[in-house]
Amino acid sequence: MKLRSKLALGLAVLMVIVLVVALAVPRYFDARTNVVLSDKLIPVSDAARALHSSLRVVDLHDDLLLWSRDPLERYGHGHTDVPRLLEGRTALQVFSAVTQSPRGLNYESNTSDTDNITLLVILQRWPMKTWRSRTQRALHQAARLRDAAQRSGGRLRVIRSAAELDALVSAPNAATTLVGGLLAIEGLHALDGKLANVDSLFAAGYRMMGLTHFFDNAVAASAHGVSKGGLTELGRQVVRRMDALRIIIDVAHLAPRGIDEVLRIATRPIVVSHTGVQATCAGPRNLTDDQIRAIAAKGGLIGIGYWDGAICDVTASSAARAIRHVANVAGVQFVALGSDFDGATKVPFDGSQLVQMTQALRDVGFSDADVRGIMGEHAIRFLRANLPPN
Repeated sequence: MKLRSKLALGLAVLMVIVLVVALAVPRYFDARTNVVLSDKLIPVSDAARALHSSLRVVDLHDDLLLWSRDPLERYGHGHTDVPRLLEGRTALQVFSAVTQSPRGLNYESNTSDTDNITLLVILQRWPMKTWRSRTQRALHQAARLRDAAQRSGGRLRVIRSAAELDALVSAPNAATTLVGGLLAIEGLHALDGKLANVDSLFAAGYRMMGLTHFFDNAVAASAHGVSKGGLTELGRQVVRRMDALRIIIDVAHLAPRGIDEVLRIATRPIVVSHTGVQATCAGPRNLTDDQIRAIAAKGGLIGIGYWDGAICDVTASSAARAIRHVANVAGVQFVALGSDFDGATKVPFDGSQLVQMTQALRDVGFSDADVRGIMGEHAIRFLRANLPPN
């Protein structure tokens, strides 16, 4: 009996240790990788605060749904949650599903045969079907957003159509007590190699899809992959199916040849949800002036991010300079915000401090009308024109 009791006690202790690790490790990794560099804040004038208080902010890229944080609760780590987004006057946040990330991730070359997300999925106690299937991971993240919206008491709405977008932005409390969430995908390895899963993900509410992330997949080559190639045959079929369903095609992370091919094949405007530009910060995934012009020529939209790979010097001022460059090259109407909040990034401010961008845009000479457009109205116009009508 004594031996049996000792074994039972040992098993109980082991289970407690496993539970503590399962709870602590994801939080530790989240806090360690999604960092706010608060020493990078710039001074904000009363005029910028007054302008910001009238804005409807839209951000094109946020990876919050990957982490174990409840979107409805305010946290002291990471970049966003509904309370902080509302404090920053975000009317619409695009939430992107991450389903695979390679070990040793870098900006130059990554293979597709490793994955950091599997352990995170297991430790966060996601359903077992998500442990191996990238499609199931995307479906689970969509379910997380829907669940948060249902529990939000009206603070969060899932947006799937132009009609729902119109209802959101016309609501009297938009950007102060109500935020919309639009689902996107970061890399179509989330299809598990099956064209039919485009329809499955659309049915789950996904309305924007990035073809690649940090490695080549069955659809296309990544700017950070091995081949530096273009679209595969499956990729061309995927682009056509996305066009037919009115899913917005996102070419962030796509290798240059792939961007060229998408621009030739796609019949509708495309987006670069989160990026930088070569002119202000050289890097393998940042856009050249020719790419900026080509995307704008087809009515596309370019979201500028806040992390070092996009803007080099991590300040709102650097992001504003990149935005200024896009406006100078192609026109201000083609540029928007694409933070990459909660994307294992270090940024100069969190979702509650978006007045930083209002100030930085005024500092580089944008008019109040142009600031209003960049901070949200350009994205609202683009999404209204390109989402399914209802």
